[in-house]
Amino acid sequence: MNPESKTHEVDFENFETVVEQNPVVILDFWAEWCQPCKVFGPIFDALAETYPEIYFGKVNTEVATELAEAFQVRSIPTIMAFKNGELVFEQAGVLPAEHFEKLIEQLKE
Repeated sequence: MNPESKTHEVDFENFETVVEQNPVVILDFWAEWCQPCKVFGPIFDALAETYPEIYFGKVNTEVATELAEAFQVRSIPTIMAFKNGELVFEQAGVLPAEHFEKLIEQLKE
């Protein structure tokens, strides 16, 4: 992962702390072999740059298997958003940039 990246690795061990300590958290459940994940990754990274006040986390489902299982992630990419510790959004599949941006604006309200 790029050290200048605005995204963070999230796994089973740090998940609870991340969600408790950040008012808004958006997680991207992904895998290296996943072609749609490769399409969505740059969109996720670009919006992480645009919205530094939001915690953008990447969950590698090949590594953080317990977390993916806990959330019953069956399809990737899957995006989940947490606000004040509560899961408020979940969607599998590539989220177009404009829809993702609308979601972020709603989360900021």
